[in-house]
Amino acid sequence: MSVVAAEPARRGFSVLKVGVFGALVAALLMSMLFAIGAGRFSVSVPRIFDILMAGATNPGLAPTSMDERIVLLVRLPRVLLAALSGAALAVGGAALQGVFRNPLVSPQVLGISQGAAFGGALALLFGLSGVVLLGMAFVFGLSALILVGALARINGRTEVITVILSGMVIGALFGALVSIVQFVADPNTSLPAIVYWLMGSFSTATWARLGLAVPGMAIGLAIIYLLRYRLNLLALEDSEARSLGVNPDRERWVVFIAIALMTGTSVAVAGIVGWIGLVVPHAARILVGEDHRSLIPASALMGAAYLTFVDTLARTLTAAEIPLGVLTALIGAPVFGVLLRRHFKEANRP
Repeated sequence: MSVVAAEPARRGFSVLKVGVFGALVAALLMSMLFAIGAGRFSVSVPRIFDILMAGATNPGLAPTSMDERIVLLVRLPRVLLAALSGAALAVGGAALQGVFRNPLVSPQVLGISQGAAFGGALALLFGLSGVVLLGMAFVFGLSALILVGALARINGRTEVITVILSGMVIGALFGALVSIVQFVADPNTSLPAIVYWLMGSFSTATWARLGLAVPGMAIGLAIIYLLRYRLNLLALEDSEARSLGVNPDRERWVVFIAIALMTGTSVAVAGIVGWIGLVVPHAARILVGEDHRSLIPASALMGAAYLTFVDTLARTLTAAEIPLGVLTALIGAPVFGVLLRRHFKEANRP
């Protein structure tokens, strides 16, 4: 194809991607507005804009009316935390699938979620909460990653398959430790809190908790975004990546640490919310393709919009809030089955 002929194609492709990203941004904004307004005490969209504008122009002014308190103190921090967690989990899944060259990989494969879950469950067992719970979940999530790295490194090198297998081993170990914590927990006090927390929920979201979650998630997202070009090279065989000037081991562990930051922080503030890092990147690939330069931001926007919407359903469908992890599994498993079937049909098409 000549350069002249290729230019219109590139221009059309660029316009198409701009339209896709515009639609994703619109979907995120609509899901956030829906989440802020929906509930037992509904708030209209014009009133939401009035409240948000008043809060932005007078940040030190305490909300007085009922709808102002609901929007500014209850729903807005929850919506922002759900959106940030959704973006982090989806980006983590997209990055891992590229690094491992495997569409079935998600952040849970490194054992980070299970490690963070053990830390949080241990904190709840001893009646600890707030910053201590967040800290313990984060520390044990990172500990799981360190154990995976130590187990996977053989003869000075780390292969992809050994990382996956090590993640399964460490994840199973921390999963067993969580079961032990549940076994010894008081069934009248700490056990219900542990079980409900492990199912996933943003019901405890506050501005203080959002402030604690932002650094870890923001740093992880920034690292993955800056490495989006490198992820295309890490998706190649290690020998090819090295020939192009990339150190696969070093770059891979930078990605893993960033994902540990995001996943550990997400588990700390909301418990285990599965399927986001597995399903959302697949849907994003359908829209923007395999190139991580587009896939990473698309996954972030789609994950934020999706988890915000699902969290809204979790707290509005019934009188009692549905655990978020249950709802994401009920929605994610069938969707992933359809995507997986489509993937193999296309792969085996003559």
